[in-house]
Amino acid sequence: MKTEPIVPALIDFAHGVPRAPAFDDIYHPREGSLEQARSVFLAGNGLPERWRGCARFTILETGFGLGNNFLATWAAWRDDPQRCERLHFVSLEKHPPTRADLVHALAPSPFGSMAQALIEAWPPLTPNLHRLAFDGGRVQLLLGLGDAATLARELVARIDAFFLDGFAPARNEAMWSPPLFKSLVRLAAPGATAATWSAARVVRDGLAAAGFDVHAAPGPGAKREITLARYAPRFAPVAPPGRLLPATAPSHAIVIGGGIAGAATARALVQQGVPCTVLDAQARPAAQASGNPAGLFHGTVGADDTVHTRWHRAASFPAAMWVRHARAGASDGLLRLNSTHDLAAMQAVLAAQRLPPDYVQALDAAQASVRAGVALGQPAWWFTQGGWADPRALVQNALTTPGVTWQGNAHARAIEPCADGWRVLDPAARVIAEAPVLVLANAEDALRLAALPRDWAERVRGQLTWLAARDAAVMPALPIASGGYVLALPNALHKGGGLLIGATSQVGDDDDRVRKSDHASNLERARRLLGRSAARDGAALHGRVGWRVVTRDRLPLVGAVPDVEAPLPMRRDAPRLLQRRPGLFVHTALGSRGLTTAALGGELLAAQVCGAPWPLEADLADAIDPARCALKTAR
Repeated sequence: MKTEPIVPALIDFAHGVPRAPAFDDIYHPREGSLEQARSVFLAGNGLPERWRGCARFTILETGFGLGNNFLATWAAWRDDPQRCERLHFVSLEKHPPTRADLVHALAPSPFGSMAQALIEAWPPLTPNLHRLAFDGGRVQLLLGLGDAATLARELVARIDAFFLDGFAPARNEAMWSPPLFKSLVRLAAPGATAATWSAARVVRDGLAAAGFDVHAAPGPGAKREITLARYAPRFAPVAPPGRLLPATAPSHAIVIGGGIAGAATARALVQQGVPCTVLDAQARPAAQASGNPAGLFHGTVGADDTVHTRWHRAASFPAAMWVRHARAGASDGLLRLNSTHDLAAMQAVLAAQRLPPDYVQALDAAQASVRAGVALGQPAWWFTQGGWADPRALVQNALTTPGVTWQGNAHARAIEPCADGWRVLDPAARVIAEAPVLVLANAEDALRLAALPRDWAERVRGQLTWLAARDAAVMPALPIASGGYVLALPNALHKGGGLLIGATSQVGDDDDRVRKSDHASNLERARRLLGRSAARDGAALHGRVGWRVVTRDRLPLVGAVPDVEAPLPMRRDAPRLLQRRPGLFVHTALGSRGLTTAALGGELLAAQVCGAPWPLEADLADAIDPARCALKTAR
């Protein structure tokens, strides 16, 4: 998907009802947004009655506007004692309000604490899908920023009700176009309904042509008619194997792997209502690579908005939210040095892509030095929501979430399908556990258990170096990265504080000893970052060795396990077409960016397992789908 810069809405608040000058239209009728939401969108879709008794109910809105329809729906869900267990609200918006304008617009809101929660969760305005969770995850807003027709083609979801709420067709033709209606139909569940304030002929004809039964209904107040519709197709398209959404969530799941990938997956599964058991061969969680004292998380920026850039940007937001929720680090900024020293080029990228300052800023060397508290000789990207995290604390936070059961000393020697899903066997072929769904999140051993080619990923050795605070010659105020990193460890994380330097990278090296030569490499890496020695003379050097798993394209393996013995599809560029092994998933090969990507990878897997809307555009899901490796091998 080609992304376009997000241009925030220009909103005129001077005349009572908020107005969009660019479209010469108002955001809601003069009778009020609440009346429109209740009488048109909720009542028009048969809500709240239709969601009663459902495990989950999904709504898609075209035109988030100022959030009033979402808030009214959330309030109706809260007020209904027979509400569905989980409410998913997907909303698309090309010109979202800034946080300041949202504060202004919702100041008189009757929804009080809910409006405040939305404001606090409001994301940086980047072209992504942003998943925001409320009421303990039982209400989820998936906010898509960008062109509605483009985003709708990239959504993977099953929609039960549509709120069609763009500006009037005469002023915003793109929101009522046949391509958009065609994309909506692809997402519609059997019997899905739609409602809109508009009674324009072009709207009714467009819905009818897309397969909806359309009729007029009396409008509220002075509005004579509104349009209601029900999806009644002559035939329903069948989703490809890699896009199938289960009708119901499983009763239980097993996750193998007690590191950051397994913990993030377990956390996401229970948030979707699926209890899970986490198995690990070690006695305690986070005993392997996730046992490092700390690590970094942040997005990326590039001259072109590539798949890598989009994936890491999208992943950086849920990573920061998890760190803040778990109080497992700091998300108040990270500096990534630009070795080309070309500040003008950095600023040109920001201007072209319109990346917001609450995501990333380009700082000259002097500005970066002030942020770092250390004299730096290079300009830097300042990722304002990046930072550092203690992976052990994140893992502990996930594994103590209600619904997650930890089982250590559980060595998974083999897995096999069974009548109810999958079972896990120990070295003596005894059953450790069984469940309808199994997720393999145990680093390189995931490939062995899944019977996937071992050359899809490689094992990379890394050694960290850290110094006690008294032995460190400098302690930066923020993490600094570029081909390595330096991070000041706080007292709470490392007794007496200290300086962490990472990390070496050696393919095919199985030496588990801490090596002096690697300490020397790390100290040289720190010297390049800081422009000076990081250690005082005679400093005592401490270290830790771990291994990370990396694919050739440096993207993780996240998704349903492909059936590599099944016939290959004719198209060799579409992982979604490859057959899957039912109920078996993998979350591994996070490489050196696991703290950044684990949370979003877990959320994607949980959505795939449960049938919830995917929190990632379809082309990005293809990019990390393990089936891509099978097709690359075939090519």
